[in-house]
Amino acid sequence: MSKAKETEAPAKVLKYMLDQNRPYSAGDILNNLHKEFGKTCIQRTLDQLVSEGKLKEKAYGKQKVYVADQSQFPAVDEAELKKMDEQIATLQEKLKERQEKFHSLETELASLRSSLTSEEAKAQLALLEKECAQMTARLKSLKSGSSSVTPEESARIRKSHEEAVKQWRKRKRLLTDITDTIMEGYPKSKKQLYEELGIETDEDAGAKLPPT
Repeated sequence: MSKAKETEAPAKVLKYMLDQNRPYSAGDILNNLHKEFGKTCIQRTLDQLVSEGKLKEKAYGKQKVYVADQSQFPAVDEAELKKMDEQIATLQEKLKERQEKFHSLETELASLRSSLTSEEAKAQLALLEKECAQMTARLKSLKSGSSSVTPEESARIRKSHEEAVKQWRKRKRLLTDITDTIMEGYPKSKKQLYEELGIETDEDAGAKLPPT
């Protein structure tokens, strides 16, 4: 390392130590300065700054730790420090509360995104009930032989009917799950809940799922 380069070390090391204002070993300083100066240069610089009274040195066994002389910093009022500590504690508590609320809202949002709303579930159920009733009537007509259709059309209608019934069962189960979740914190009966939400059940509509 050039002599010119080494002459920059004291100023840069002292600035770093004052900016950080925390204890470091020579190895820490070497690495934190990205090895801009060699190990020998760092140690020589630290010894120089200690002798000039700008750094304090503390030995822990074979390890030496260096920290900026605190007299280089302006005096701090104890009352002001106490006030700052109280403000930090208050802010930390508020941060904790907001993190907990944020987590709770994230969980609730994920739950809502994975479920249909009451209106969506009601609309889906009504549509499937209508489709299933139409398919059931058509299938009954086909079985009675009152209309003539090709085997392909018959198979297509039967498949559509089975899919409609499957979706009906799925949506009905979903509505039941959503209702059960709401009922955990709902003070009234399930019937009253349905009335308030305007939900018409299969029984209300006189609809009945076909047997499996």
